[in-house]
Amino acid sequence: MKFKLICAGLGLALLLSSCNLFDDAASDIGSDISDMGSDLSSDLSDGMKDEESSEENGNLDNDHQNSDHDGQIFNDDDEKNTDSDSRPESEDQDDREESAPTGALPSGKVSSSSPQWDLSTLNNEKLCWGQGVQLDEKNRPYGSLNYQEKYGIYDAYFIGEEEPVIYLTFDEGYENGHTASILDTLKEKNVKAIFFVTLDYIKAEPELVQRMIDEGHVVGNHSDKHPSFPDVSVERCEQEITNVHNYMLEQYDYEMTLFRAPAGEFSERVLAQVQSLGYKSIFWSYAYKDWEVDNQIGTQQAYEKVTGALHPGAIYLLHAVSSDNDAILGDFIDYAREQGYTFELFE
Repeated sequence: MKFKLICAGLGLALLLSSCNLFDDAASDIGSDISDMGSDLSSDLSDGMKDEESSEENGNLDNDHQNSDHDGQIFNDDDEKNTDSDSRPESEDQDDREESAPTGALPSGKVSSSSPQWDLSTLNNEKLCWGQGVQLDEKNRPYGSLNYQEKYGIYDAYFIGEEEPVIYLTFDEGYENGHTASILDTLKEKNVKAIFFVTLDYIKAEPELVQRMIDEGHVVGNHSDKHPSFPDVSVERCEQEITNVHNYMLEQYDYEMTLFRAPAGEFSERVLAQVQSLGYKSIFWSYAYKDWEVDNQIGTQQAYEKVTGALHPGAIYLLHAVSSDNDAILGDFIDYAREQGYTFELFE
């Protein structure tokens, strides 16, 4: 009996010991699992922080890339701002206030083939166009060639194809008494040109505008108030174009398709917006300081300048306010034809 009691006591002791071991083991296992969970949670948290940091760095890189645009301008002192169509200061009757829009373009004007860009994503850094003086072996400005390659995607033209062709263009901000004579010469020589006009000019000179149309010239859109387009809102840019477009359509039944940026100032955003409205942006590959009516350089020097600049695909910008341009135009046309050039219009 005593033996049995001893055995029972030993068995009970072993059982209690076993339970304690199990509790300890369970406690250790639970602690290990808890530690593993804590480590896993920490790893996941660290991983998420790393991912967020990576995304932030990526966004910074993208922002840097988006802001890294080539702002090189191809101007020199003689060729800067070769598109100045304001009246002489004493004659300026335009207060440059923003006018009320006359309505959107007709629904048929913006076709499905006109690219519709997200303008908010495009760079609006102002570029002031001038062809510069560095030329290739064919007398073509490198500035025009470079910008044509860079911005041609927006239907922007800084120079034409490599052919013996001249595109003759005139800018009209106000009338200085020479346009009728210029039209006479063009008619005599059987040459068609593009006249870029502001809304003020159209309203002030309806007979000359009608004559341009009747004689087969192209009337181009040069904006309503002649602002610097990169300096104004997207809405104002559209208004500047549509005011002129709609007036020509309503008064002359004439639909414009070519645009010249006031003062040659543009941005990537401006080019895209002009294209989305169904227009081509026409710049130039040659111009000279011809718009100062009281500071003309003389017919001989003017003739040497324009004839010396002949090159394939030339887009000439001449201001119709210039007495020099009026006087030399016929001789320039004759000389260019003698050199094998033809005069054509943009399609």
